[in-house]
Amino acid sequence: MRGRRGRGRVAVLLRNIVLLEPIRAYVDALVHPSARSDALAVSRHRAFIAIRLLAGLIVFAAVPVHLAFLGAPALIETLVFAGLLSPLLVVAYLSRTGDFERAHLLSAGLMTAVVALVAAATGGVGSFAMPWLAVIPFEATLSTSRRVVLTTIAFAVSAALTLWGLSAAGLLPQPGHVENTFAYLAGALSAALYAGAIAVGASALARGSERVKLITDSRYHLLAQNMTDVITRHARNGAVTFISPAAERLVGVPAATLLAHGLFERVHVADRPAFLTAITDAARGHAASVAYRLRRGPLATEGEQDAAPHFIWVETRCRLLDRGRTVDGRAGEVVAVTRDITRNKEDALELERAHAEAERANEAKSRFLATVSHELRTPLNAIIGFSEMLTNEGEFRLDPARRQDYARMIRDSGQHLLAVVNSILDVSRIESGRFEINPEPLAIGPLAESCYEMMLLRAEQSGVSLDLDIVSDLPEIVADKIAVRQVLINLISNAVKFTPRGGSVRISVRVAGSGLLLSVADTGIGISETDLAQVGNPFFQAASAYDRPYEGTGLGLSVVKGLIDLHGGSFEIRSRLGEGTRVLVRLPRECTASRPEPKPDVVERLPQRAAADKNEKVKRSA
Repeated sequence: MRGRRGRGRVAVLLRNIVLLEPIRAYVDALVHPSARSDALAVSRHRAFIAIRLLAGLIVFAAVPVHLAFLGAPALIETLVFAGLLSPLLVVAYLSRTGDFERAHLLSAGLMTAVVALVAAATGGVGSFAMPWLAVIPFEATLSTSRRVVLTTIAFAVSAALTLWGLSAAGLLPQPGHVENTFAYLAGALSAALYAGAIAVGASALARGSERVKLITDSRYHLLAQNMTDVITRHARNGAVTFISPAAERLVGVPAATLLAHGLFERVHVADRPAFLTAITDAARGHAASVAYRLRRGPLATEGEQDAAPHFIWVETRCRLLDRGRTVDGRAGEVVAVTRDITRNKEDALELERAHAEAERANEAKSRFLATVSHELRTPLNAIIGFSEMLTNEGEFRLDPARRQDYARMIRDSGQHLLAVVNSILDVSRIESGRFEINPEPLAIGPLAESCYEMMLLRAEQSGVSLDLDIVSDLPEIVADKIAVRQVLINLISNAVKFTPRGGSVRISVRVAGSGLLLSVADTGIGISETDLAQVGNPFFQAASAYDRPYEGTGLGLSVVKGLIDLHGGSFEIRSRLGEGTRVLVRLPRECTASRPEPKPDVVERLPQRAAADKNEKVKRSA
């Protein structure tokens, strides 16, 4: 029995829904197209239109009843009917223009004028129409506009004060007792019915607003929970009021700990002003974007020692959530989307470093070519000039001693030219990884003495004292004899060349740990701190002007550094400008022949890195 009653109620409810569907469709058709994109605006327009259509239907239904039982309406009744039908004109205006606030003001103005006219004709402040003045501001609350509500209150108060003044002045008629009682009852009932319709509309509007809010929030949270990017909502001061679960994957801590100022505390101190500026700009209505460093992992608690922080690069794009008010009713909130750009930032920094290195290499090569051209041209000119003089010795009347001097100069120039070419070839082979060494047992003491004796005459000619300090009982090492000799000759030659007359150069060899320490110190011109970091790099010269007072290609230290690296040793330069330079070379006891692999360029590594990342993603998806 109860089942039948339940099915009957459901059937009645379904019939009511079917009957109301055409009415809803008609009301929706009257909504202006400009409001249909916003579900909340549609609810407001629909409530406004439905209330006035209901009032119009009641009036149309009441007119035949009045004609049947009371006959033709009098002037006052006609004004009442006209007042209740005037909202239909406002519905037509709203449906045509879509101006919601102006439609509310127009409706309130028409209603106030009709009520004032009816009240003036039926006894002023004692008229049955006076309750309608209270309905007018109540209806304006559906507009959700403070300006509309205040304006309609002003309409109602002005009309009431005007009627009171006219009644006090005796300019309005006094209503009869019986008629006044009946009229008051009718006025109160009609006002109550209209207020009830407004309340129903307000309730429907509230339900529609709540439904829109729930739908919007559900979609918002669904997107926030499933996006890999982090979605946050910020107050004007940057405090986080909402953060999506993706933050836990990005920052490595629970998302709840990033609320309020938890996220701001993880922003790098140097980047905090830019972060707050972006939030402030977005709160003012300007879309903003900022890249900054964000600390990943838990923060140290009080009493614990903070470990070395790990920062990642992120980019945040933020904008104002709503220029008016947000869905939650809070003004000026900012919504932001944050994504990890650490890999992009690293790639960009690598490209910048590669570009800077390429520019430095290009500049160094230009200086190198200018220097080498000078170093090659000088001996070549000497060779050509002296050889022409020897060829035409009859014309120049050269004696045997002069011919011998010219031949020696040609030989010295040729040896200098050969040394320049050999240095270039050595650097090229070392850089390309094709330079091979042949390790063998080597007594470093006699080798250092021979290099000392070889450079002693040159040092005396330059006015530089050359000293050798070798400790006794030096152990043998396994190294390439020719390469070690070349290292010592280059270091001593550089020291003598860059030491002015009256200076000194000291060579020392001693045991250091499991290897040997070779030291060449001078009291020469020294090297500036700016150039010291690049000394030993290929194609770099601390002095690169054409008119520099010292000859040479600047490749000597590059060759030295390359040869020492091939032996597995280390190379260190200590120098101060104007005070001198000390070069320290550490060689292991035993070294094996090695061939360094050429290092790939930074730009070449980027495609390999991208391919590795792609393979890693494929493995993870599998």
